[in-house]
Amino acid sequence: MGKNLSRISRYLGVLLVIFGINFPAVSRPLSSCPEDLNLLVDRLLSDLPGYANRVITRSQIDQKLSTPVFVIIAGRPEFAPLPLTASQYSGQIADDTQQVFFTTLERQYSKNRSVSLQNYHWLFLTKTGEGWRLVTVYSQLASLEPAQVPLPPLETSQGTIGQAVRLWLRDCEAGTLR
Repeated sequence: MGKNLSRISRYLGVLLVIFGINFPAVSRPLSSCPEDLNLLVDRLLSDLPGYANRVITRSQIDQKLSTPVFVIIAGRPEFAPLPLTASQYSGQIADDTQQVFFTTLERQYSKNRSVSLQNYHWLFLTKTGEGWRLVTVYSQLASLEPAQVPLPPLETSQGTIGQAVRLWLRDCEAGTLR
């Protein structure tokens, strides 16, 4: 039985070649993410709380945080870039890097109360041959006490928002987003 199956498949292969029947290669589009930055960021920000909360949940498995924080909403994007001089961020920020500012509303829960925190993020994205990539992100995190001075911006590419953006861009390029 095995020999007959092998012969049949060989003959079919020969016939396909003789008659010029070929099957087109299945190719993935170069990018399934929007080319337009505004559309890309709108989609990113609508999905960002879910991605960020999954990053937070995964990190809590390893580290038991006493007061969990959840991202409730991300929004209010601004696309007007701040001018960068040649000496600033020269090793990391390319000329074609796009800047986006957005805010997140986050909630921290303790035993008796919840605290809402509004954080500000400065996102740097660049378009490569493989699609959009995160260059870096800076975040100004809200202080827990309303009377305190806001904290200075921190580089947060490896933090919750940076990881969430990177994961979302990966899924966007793979075409797995709705």
